[in-house]
Amino acid sequence: QVQLVESGGGLVQAGGSLRLSCANSGPTFSTYAMGWFRQVPGKEREFVARITRNGASAYNADSVKGRFTISRDNAKNTVYLQMNSLKPEDTGVYYCAAAATIATMNRNSYNYWGQGTQVTVSS
Repeated sequence: QVQLVESGGGLVQAGGSLRLSCANSGPTFSTYAMGWFRQVPGKEREFVARITRNGASAYNADSVKGRFTISRDNAKNTVYLQMNSLKPEDTGVYYCAAAATIATMNRNSYNYWGQGTQVTVSS
């Protein structure tokens, strides 16, 4: 059973930083590729970043390249999203997701989702 729980969201000023965490309570975390998405009301859920099972390869959306970093610690069953130089347009609910096969930019490739954590960036 995969249960994902995000934490670390909050209110931050533009230019600030936050680190999101996503913990998986199941025993098979290292067998899943992981991704982060975000969503604002009225818009579709948007890809942010993804990482392979062993953490050797990661990919970010163009909108966050150079500012966000995805990483994982399989010993702690946790994936992280370090967000620096935050902008008001980064505001949204951030979701982590687990893919049993391959993690892509398409949300349909993910099998499990967390409940989300709110990130608000003030100008």
